[in-house]
Amino acid sequence: MFYSLRSRLMVAFSILLIFPFVSLVYILTSESAKLIKNSLEVSTSETIEQYASHVTTLMKQLEDIGNQVLGSSTTQTWLADLRNSEAQEREELLSKRRVRDFLSSYAVNNSNGISISLFTAVKGGLWTQDRTYEQQPWFQDYREQDVKWTGSHLDEDQPDESMKSRSVNGYLLPLVELQTFTSVGIIKVNYPTSVLRDPLERIHFGETGRVFLLDVDGRSVLGQQLTGEAAILQEGESKLAKVRQTKGKRERESGVFAVRNQGKPYLVFYRELPDQNWTIMGVVPERELYAKLNRIKETMLLVSGILLVIVLVVAFGLSKSVTNPLTRMARSMKLVKRGEFDEAIKQMPNIQRGHSEIGYVTGAFGQMTHQLKYLIETEYETNLRRKNAEYKALLLQINPHFYNNTLEIISGLAAMKRNDLVMDATEALGQMMRYSLDLSSDQVWVPEELDYIRDYLFILKLRYDDRLQVRIEEAPGARELKMPKFILQPLVENAVKYSLENGEKAIVELGAEARDGWLYLTISDNGIGMNRELAADLQRGLSGADTTAILHTEGNSIGLRNVLARCRVQYGDAFEVQIASTPDSGTTITMRLPASRS
Repeated sequence: MFYSLRSRLMVAFSILLIFPFVSLVYILTSESAKLIKNSLEVSTSETIEQYASHVTTLMKQLEDIGNQVLGSSTTQTWLADLRNSEAQEREELLSKRRVRDFLSSYAVNNSNGISISLFTAVKGGLWTQDRTYEQQPWFQDYREQDVKWTGSHLDEDQPDESMKSRSVNGYLLPLVELQTFTSVGIIKVNYPTSVLRDPLERIHFGETGRVFLLDVDGRSVLGQQLTGEAAILQEGESKLAKVRQTKGKRERESGVFAVRNQGKPYLVFYRELPDQNWTIMGVVPERELYAKLNRIKETMLLVSGILLVIVLVVAFGLSKSVTNPLTRMARSMKLVKRGEFDEAIKQMPNIQRGHSEIGYVTGAFGQMTHQLKYLIETEYETNLRRKNAEYKALLLQINPHFYNNTLEIISGLAAMKRNDLVMDATEALGQMMRYSLDLSSDQVWVPEELDYIRDYLFILKLRYDDRLQVRIEEAPGARELKMPKFILQPLVENAVKYSLENGEKAIVELGAEARDGWLYLTISDNGIGMNRELAADLQRGLSGADTTAILHTEGNSIGLRNVLARCRVQYGDAFEVQIASTPDSGTTITMRLPASRS
């Protein structure tokens, strides 16, 4: 096929147009990818830089407020009264009230919700009048490591009850009496955590990218949950430490680097805040950040694919006008080879008389195809009618045999004066007759055939009573399959008959099971069995071509021969039967039929 004229034309067009275009797409995609990637990284870094400016401005404001409180005459007067043991209690209370009013004014006038607390070693907190603050983690970090900028926490020492339940961060500085330059406590300037956290949470990179504010130990300053990104942030801190070591000293630094977590690539953007010893760190999956770039690449691939289709269509159109007659002739020959004559006739090219050689070959081949199709269809219809006649003859052979036996059973019940059971037996017979007279289809559902057998066994049970024991096992999968009609009744009839001849009781088991695309039907009894020669003769009969010979069979196993012949006519070589029989011990017959649901 590759060496055909059409294929060579299509390959030539593809090489002349697709290769240059693919090269152009590759160059443009590579260069644009670099520009877009750099633009995305700069834009992300600028967003983090803007947030860093916001943090720096707020921190500067807190430092100014702390220094204003420390240098205030109101604060210094109160500290002097605390130091002066001769000051009256009333004066001390008045100065403390003035300090409280002074500090409360900041909370009222400041839009960021800033509050201020003063703590002394003697009096404790200004608002709570106790020293429980000394047990708080923020105070321990300040006293032991001189950490002036606290993480998110709850502070009981607040001027208002509503402020006690909100998370705050704080700035700490020494509370110094300026006259003696003696440190008597600390000043704590609080600001709501939400002032920094809310703008941080509104920053998004891609769909799931997040930004965190971390302290020197890698903990969240604003109480953010680090569960999903903890490992990535830890890897980022490790790489950032190497960068600091390379620089030799701590300087304000920002940048981006890549990390991998669970086999997925991530980008980590960072911006250091040296004055607070904090780091702003953003984490985003690389795929999400570069989603826009990926869409551009997909668009380029789509355009190139469309152009490829256009080129193939044009190449096909040009080659069609040149190679179509010969191509259609070759296609028709392949269809004839597979036996698809109707399709082959449709594919035959319509050649004008001017093309004498091709026209002659096409005409001769068309006539040959029509004649071959006619001969094959005639032979097929003849064989089909013959097989259908054989099948109907075998089916009609069963009915007289079955109804004679059934009427004998009902007659026997009447002779035994079992009038109470004659009606039940007649009803069962009526159901069986309705089933047997319906010849609209040769295939029935497995449950229908088994219900027919149950009606038949009901009549037999009335006759033989406890001498007949039957067990029917129907696997769930078998209920959804179809089987030939009337193939179980002759086998069950023989099983009962020969089992009673062999002993006092007839024990018959009937099973239907679907397995591995096949339907298995099994009938076993405790009858007189059959010798090896008879079993071998029955199985050899399946390979015979003349199934009509069953119609004239005399002697034993006519019912079994009938069933096997019917299955052979319907399924051909797909039908298999296994006969396991021992004289005086019983017989087991297993038939394997193709699973059919229609």
